[in-house]
Amino acid sequence: MQALDDGSQYVTLGLDREVFAVEVHRVREILDVPPIAKLPNGPAYLLGMIDVRGECVPVIDLRAKLGFAPAAHTLQTRILVLEVEVCERRLVMGLLADRVFEVTPLDGVEAPPDIGVRWHSEYIQGIGRRGDTFVVVFDLTRLFSSDDIARVVPEAAE
Repeated sequence: MQALDDGSQYVTLGLDREVFAVEVHRVREILDVPPIAKLPNGPAYLLGMIDVRGECVPVIDLRAKLGFAPAAHTLQTRILVLEVEVCERRLVMGLLADRVFEVTPLDGVEAPPDIGVRWHSEYIQGIGRRGDTFVVVFDLTRLFSSDDIARVVPEAAE
């Protein structure tokens, strides 16, 4: 496997028992879960919109997007507000996660493993480690570039 580690810092987050990460420079802020306004006819993983200092921010349920079973929100549930470039547009999106751990470098980030069969790795930029735990690093551009999201997200500010 080819190493992708460049000394970057990551925000680590949890879903169920799994640990994921996003590059820290993509994270605008981390919020407790505010009231979420539902949007009609959106995909199942689109929770709705929240107001972040006067800006409408769509919120994606990461559990639903990745095929995890639904779970009730807890005191640790957070929304990561992210800035992502998708199709030459700057999108501000919220990701609902079960919990956020820390900002940290990851040890030995490598490309996703080649297991010899097709699997849904299109959202994965790499696999790193935090201690003895594997950490999946998201490719946010691919995570947010699906046709479903492109249809429901309002035109991004330039």
